[in-house]
Amino acid sequence: MLPCVAGEKLKGNLGKGDFMPNIKLSLAACDYDHLRDLFTGRVKVEGVDIIPMVFDEPHHIFHRASNFTDFDIHEMSFGRYISLVSQNKNEMTALPVFPSRVARQSAFYVRSGSRIKDALDLEGKRVGIPEWTQTATIYARGWLAETEGVDLRKIKWFQTGVDQPGRSEPSNPVLPPGINVTPVTDKSLSELIISGDIDCALTALPPKPFREGDRRVKRLVRNARRVEENYYRETGIFPIMHLICVKNEVLEKYPWVAMNLFEAFEDAKNNAIDRALKGSHSIYPFPWAADSAELVRDMFEGDMWPYGLEPNRRTIEAFLRFGFEQGVAHLNLKPEVLFAPQTLNIAKT
Repeated sequence: MLPCVAGEKLKGNLGKGDFMPNIKLSLAACDYDHLRDLFTGRVKVEGVDIIPMVFDEPHHIFHRASNFTDFDIHEMSFGRYISLVSQNKNEMTALPVFPSRVARQSAFYVRSGSRIKDALDLEGKRVGIPEWTQTATIYARGWLAETEGVDLRKIKWFQTGVDQPGRSEPSNPVLPPGINVTPVTDKSLSELIISGDIDCALTALPPKPFREGDRRVKRLVRNARRVEENYYRETGIFPIMHLICVKNEVLEKYPWVAMNLFEAFEDAKNNAIDRALKGSHSIYPFPWAADSAELVRDMFEGDMWPYGLEPNRRTIEAFLRFGFEQGVAHLNLKPEVLFAPQTLNIAKT
């Protein structure tokens, strides 16, 4: 499907020889290689001049987008987005473009020497999380309950920041019966896991001791990559962490923007994958990076980072199920309600 340019969409309202200039839209996202060509202008968006706003940490984008609608186009937490949509509070609409995807069986951290050996051992234990509505923890709890048979009600949940205490819940989940989350205001997850005040930390960002190579903290799931790969092979779930959203007022005024953005994000992603697979010189400072990319490509049997609803339906349906069962989404949403309608047709072509 060819992208639609501004002049084409409004052609009937313009005089002969008239041309509609590009509109200017801000794009706020982290510095991903698969978005970089949009930031630099190597990939153009038909009818749009992108004003890049590059961030180091995504939570700054989420906060500003949710509370102040600062950006025209922006990266967004999947968990926060489904919470907003389920309450009809979203001032933005998503495109099926997913800048961040991370498997989360590797997100459980325990002390070395812990008696916790597998997921079922978490029942009756104290588990710390940064947010109940954090996307990573939603997927991880879904895996615990649905695949490992863990009763989430039998876990004692504690909530605080990873490195700094006092992190608050950004959304308003309706916790299921039997689930209780205790806020901690004086210690971080990193401090709690070292002190033994919690038995496990479940978090997207590893605790600081683990990041610094402190051997007192280790991952709960041994051979986590193999477990995550097998989970994908068995379920088809490749967890989506973040998506791209566009202000509703932009889409209402310029409905063609959704299709054009989708095509541009797809082009930028494909360029990044080509770079990763090239192998003729060191694009990334990691030995055997191209070989690793080839292995992943083969495992995914083609597009290792698919955009669009249909190629990701199984993952999205699972996440909506997890989110509703855990009280993050207030309604049992269908995937189609999440995305700009124009992009649903593109996704099926």
